Amino acid sequence: MAMSMAMSKSFTARHANHWHHRLVATSSHATPRLPLLPRRPSLTVTVASRPRQLPASPKASSSESDLSPTPPSERTMTAWDLASLWIGLVVGVPSYYLAGSLVDLGMSALQGVATVAFANLIVLVTLVLTAAPAVTHGLPFPVLARAAFGVRGAHVPAIIRALVGCGWFGIESWIGGRAIFLLLPSRLKSYQPLLTPVPGLGAAPLEFACFLAFWAAQLGVIIHGMEGIRKLEKFSAPVLIVLTSALLAWAYASAGGFGRILSLPPRLTRAEFWKVFFPSLTANISFWATVAINIPDFARYARSQADQVLGQAGLPVFMGMFTFAGLAVTSATEAIFGHVISDPIELLGRIGGPATTFLAIFGISLATITTNIAANVVAPANALVSMSPRRFTFAKGALVTALLGIAFQPWRLLSSSESFVYTWLVGYSALMGPIGGVVLADHYIVRRTALDVDALYSEDRGSPYYFQGGFNVAAMAAMAAGVAPIVPGFLHKVGGLPSVSKSFITAYNNAWFVSFFVAGAVYCLLCRRRGAQVKHQYD
Repeated sequence: MAMSMAMSKSFTARHANHWHHRLVATSSHATPRLPLLPRRPSLTVTVASRPRQLPASPKASSSESDLSPTPPSERTMTAWDLASLWIGLVVGVPSYYLAGSLVDLGMSALQGVATVAFANLIVLVTLVLTAAPAVTHGLPFPVLARAAFGVRGAHVPAIIRALVGCGWFGIESWIGGRAIFLLLPSRLKSYQPLLTPVPGLGAAPLEFACFLAFWAAQLGVIIHGMEGIRKLEKFSAPVLIVLTSALLAWAYASAGGFGRILSLPPRLTRAEFWKVFFPSLTANISFWATVAINIPDFARYARSQADQVLGQAGLPVFMGMFTFAGLAVTSATEAIFGHVISDPIELLGRIGGPATTFLAIFGISLATITTNIAANVVAPANALVSMSPRRFTFAKGALVTALLGIAFQPWRLLSSSESFVYTWLVGYSALMGPIGGVVLADHYIVRRTALDVDALYSEDRGSPYYFQGGFNVAAMAAMAAGVAPIVPGFLHKVGGLPSVSKSFITAYNNAWFVSFFVAGAVYCLLCRRRGAQVKHQYD
């Protein structure tokens, strides 16, 4: 929320003035290369007592300001702004599904909520550590990643993060489309030819049409209405809290309390519980592992380190409370309707009359849009801008994100709790873990938090972030080492390998932990000599 507010301000303010950094001087034998952001080639910057704001280049596009360091005047996000951002991210249908999926797998309600809260406590540590350099220097993730992966190699983790964001964009849009489905006339929703899945596609024509309608409406808001999005997200947090509280109060009053959900025992034995717990913990960590990677895109607008820490500290509480609300309401539906209704969209469609249905659609749409903009559009769009700032703007990057979201076929990912938790969430955590491990190991262990901001925007061969042709081979090798132990277990899970060693299955069930620590450790070993050189250089 607050991130979009800050970004929308920067999109308008920075077209008039651009914040540039001087280029690192090249040696006499090195051939100068163009900087990663388009700049006036003949412009000379003189060092004064305070940095100069350079006039905008006639050829520069808005892409240049999208990745430039956030000036102090635009770092206005407070702790409440960041907390509101997380409330908007947490309150959504996927979060509602999450704990319910764990109960479907055999956990008790309290075990499910505790698993979610503990996983988010772990995520919180990575969020705070990754956000710290962004707050200090005002840098987005695609630029910060250049320190570890190289000025060109940073495209690799940015694109991986972007692809996962595209998948989530498709999931959220499918959920929004199902909300539109509720508003359709009953006669249309009962017309069987429109409800029969199309062979090959796997989705019914009517459901797919609703998905495309929500997709198109959402894209129109993203591309043409950044100021409207800023205003929407500014008020979304309190609205979503009120709507969730109202649903919880209705369930409590209608079911006569939540005693039943709290008294239900788990269906798993002690040994079975641990077999479910670790992959479930990994799945819950990977739920926000994507945002933990690109949290600099938001934190760069924070006023101070205290604001970013306090603003994010509520994540485990928010997730624990909302997943409990989802479990409590789902449990109450059995007492109210005679059977369990785990789908919140179906449930909201059965409560009250047209006014209640409209209010429910409004709440689901609001939750979906706020989550999609912040979590699933910013990172892919920024990744494309970083790759080709002359060809892509934030709006064009958002369009590509939306198109790839369709290609992911989200209706298949949401077909069951097992496919959602064990295939989608656990699977992509093997890609997020190594990126986080390398980035944090590089910043805190190898470089001891030292950054040359000017060099991050330069492709000079003498730059400390140019490495080997713009790629840090050590980072690439470490990331590959983190992913490698997970591949056999993933292929076994999706049916590509009939049988694998038990150790590979264990590694897959703990994919984020294994990939994160393996990649970080390998990177530190490969950079041991360079770490001493870097420390000496900055000292």
